[in-house]
Amino acid sequence: MSEPQTVLDCRFSDPTGIAVEWEATQRALSSAQLFWLTTVRADDRPHVTPVVAAWVDDALWFATGDNEQKFVNLRTNPHVVLTTGCNDWDRGLDVVLEGEAVQVTDDGVLRRVAEAFTSKWDGRWQPVARDGAFHEMGGDGGAKVFSVSPVKVFAHVKGDPFGMTRHLFP
Repeated sequence: MSEPQTVLDCRFSDPTGIAVEWEATQRALSSAQLFWLTTVRADDRPHVTPVVAAWVDDALWFATGDNEQKFVNLRTNPHVVLTTGCNDWDRGLDVVLEGEAVQVTDDGVLRRVAEAFTSKWDGRWQPVARDGAFHEMGGDGGAKVFSVSPVKVFAHVKGDPFGMTRHLFP
């Protein structure tokens, strides 16, 4: 992945705010245990749901059963937003990642991603990659796995000073 263009958005930042470096934003994406996934229904209404995800190979990865609303939505519109952070007003870093969810079925790739899920949660999530899906995570046919490479990422620093950084990818 090439380095993004990183810019502090002065419209939403304190005058003394500084841009969050991409490396710090990646650390937040890598360490977050929970994300809120936003997809779009066929009638254009948004659908938001929590998901566990792992940052692997410069992308966020998540899994879903093929009977879940998010999977139904992704079949017709792959554009998604994944959000993570904390609910505090005056501390922390919130991250919003925009991209396109791409279903991945290559068992070799899925094994690497499954290992990341297992190590990230100390074995609480132990997906088994086979037949193009994660098994042992739900659904009779296994959970379908999606990768989201960032197109645009916003990093919101809360506290003193407040700052909003935009990372844009070529």
